[in-house]
Amino acid sequence: MKAQQGKEKVIVLENVVKTYSMGDASFNALDGVDLSIEKGSFVSIMGPSGSGKSTMMNILGCLDRPTSGAYWLDGQQVADLSDDELATVRNKKIGFVFQNFNLLPRMSALQNVALPLTYAGVPLAERLRRAKAALEAVGLGDRINHKPNEMSGGQRQRVAIARAVINEPAILLADEPTGNLDTKSGEEVMKIFAAIHEQGRTVILVTHEPEIAAYTQRVIYMRDGRIVQDETRV
Repeated sequence: MKAQQGKEKVIVLENVVKTYSMGDASFNALDGVDLSIEKGSFVSIMGPSGSGKSTMMNILGCLDRPTSGAYWLDGQQVADLSDDELATVRNKKIGFVFQNFNLLPRMSALQNVALPLTYAGVPLAERLRRAKAALEAVGLGDRINHKPNEMSGGQRQRVAIARAVINEPAILLADEPTGNLDTKSGEEVMKIFAAIHEQGRTVILVTHEPEIAAYTQRVIYMRDGRIVQDETRV
C-alpha cells in the first residue's frame, strides 16, 4: 500500500496496533495497519460498527496514540509523543469536523471560526479578517454574527468546516460529517469538502454511507481492525 514513488506522503502508518483491555481480556481495535496517504488526497474510511474506523480516526488525528507501530504525520514521527506534544501537533497540523458540529453555543459564527487563531496567538484584527473570509468561502458571509442555535444543521456544519481549515492544517479529518444532516444539506457539505480538496488540501473522512464515500478519490474499507480493501478511483 505504498504511495507512488516521488509523491509526498502526508500520512504513513507502519504496523500500527491499538490494543484495549477489558477486564482480563484484551482486543486489538487496530491490528497491524499499514497505510500511506499522499498529500492532496481525498480519502474516505468505511466499515461496519467495530471495524476500527473510529480508532483509526483517533490515531490519525493524534487524539490517541498506537500501542505499537509507527506514525509519520507530515514528515514527523508522532506515535511516541507526549500528550502536550500531541496537542501541539493537533493544533498546527490537523483540522477536525465532527458529526455534532462541536460549536460553542454562546459564540457567533465569526467567534467560533476565529477561536483556533486565538490559541495560535494571531492578533484580533487578523483573526476576524481571516474568520470572515473563511465563512464567506463556505457561503455564510451573511451569517457571521449568528449563533449556532440561529442556524440550520447544514449551516452549523459549514461553520465547523470554516473553523477546521482556518489554521491551514496539513490534513482535514471529518468524522461522519453528514450524519446529522438531511440529504440536501449533506450534499452541500460534501461539495464544500470537494472544493477544499480541489484547493490542494488533504481531506480524510469516516463515513458509513456509500453515497458520501462516492465523493472521494480513494475508499479504504476496514473490518476487524484491518484494512481489507483499498480502492482508488480515477
